[in-house]
Amino acid sequence: MSVTRDNKKIRVLIVDDIQETRENLKKLLYFEDDIEIIGAASNGREGVEQTTALKPDIVLMDINMPGMDGIQASELISQQDPNVQVVMMSVQGEADYLRRSMLAGAREFLIKPFSSEELANSLRRVHQLAVTRRAAAPAPAPVAPPPDAEYVQYVPRKPQVGKIITLFSPKGGVGVSTLAVNLALALREETRARVALVDASLQFGDVGVLLNLPTSRTIADVVQAKGEPDEELMNGVLAAHSSGLKVLVAPPQPEMAELVTHEHLRAILTLFQKMFDYIVVDTGKAINDSLLTVFDLAEQIILVSTGEMSALKDAKLFFEVTQKLEYPPSKTLLILNRYDAKGDVKAKDIEAIIKHPITGIVPRDDKATALALTRGIPVVLTQRGIPFSQAVLAMARMLKREQAPAAAPASANKNNSAAPPAAPDSKPKKRFALFGRG
Repeated sequence: MSVTRDNKKIRVLIVDDIQETRENLKKLLYFEDDIEIIGAASNGREGVEQTTALKPDIVLMDINMPGMDGIQASELISQQDPNVQVVMMSVQGEADYLRRSMLAGAREFLIKPFSSEELANSLRRVHQLAVTRRAAAPAPAPVAPPPDAEYVQYVPRKPQVGKIITLFSPKGGVGVSTLAVNLALALREETRARVALVDASLQFGDVGVLLNLPTSRTIADVVQAKGEPDEELMNGVLAAHSSGLKVLVAPPQPEMAELVTHEHLRAILTLFQKMFDYIVVDTGKAINDSLLTVFDLAEQIILVSTGEMSALKDAKLFFEVTQKLEYPPSKTLLILNRYDAKGDVKAKDIEAIIKHPITGIVPRDDKATALALTRGIPVVLTQRGIPFSQAVLAMARMLKREQAPAAAPASANKNNSAAPPAAPDSKPKKRFALFGRG
């Protein structure tokens, strides 16, 4: 048995239409000193009502119930009180059930039958994540005093400018899109800030597929609209993920990519810097005017490579390109993705080959990423504890520390794009994760 960090009991409400199941769940948690059952409901509607009345920390919800099922109940609970966490239960483990549960706001999915240890650990994990998120939430903005309060001089805060983080690889098939999607969700999870994900792989972007999002509105709708894009237009085009992440999807057909020029991308990203705190951009592998515009605007370029020699050769060539573009060394971070210490080139040897430090290593996990693709639910949302997710979350925490939203850059480079200020002799940041380092 363990105790939560804040030394308070985790208050749990059980919702299941079978009385015997409700009693069994109580028995499974009876000897857990840090968990308290505060009530039980026999259907979804009753569960919503008791949640409002009892204010539990976690609702342990069955998915299949007559009348209002667990999905509907979870949606209502999440809307009424986002601080209440939902852990879904089902005898069926199909991907569709898991996906619908997560979209409804559930934080975890348990497949019956499960042990008392599995149940208790799940409740503790979900509760601690909620406590961490609340602690990391930004403090409310100060309120200006009334005009007649002469004893205080109110100074309005400067508008924040969102930071653009671009993920790129000159070699295809290294997992850039998967990493971009998971990083955007991790930033949203770690900062609770406004985060947007832009699919700038215009011909063959698959961010919408990875997140199982509708593609009825895409970046093509933005460029076909008359005049400069504004917030009203963007809010109508952006796809909303259940996590709170906003996504600008790539065009549905490859030939429509030609509609999107580098000027369109500059206008969209500049607008997003006013609308969001962080903008994660997934890119294609062809270096052209559009990609250079994204690079110029980016505060951080994350160069993604694997441990294969062909990918490392391309990464080395890209660093030569960044020197010609006169980017400071600190602007580009090298990430090894899908790294296998047993089969790939050793990390220290890679640094010697590329002559650039490795900022972080994301370990290979083909099973988890393949399952995430099938389900349309990224790994960081379903398997937070595995090394892949921990590496991505560590990356988000590093970017959060190093890239607190700041004032807009005033300088411009030779391509007439806004360039972030940085010291020419800046060194890349230290590694944030060393999983699988050899």
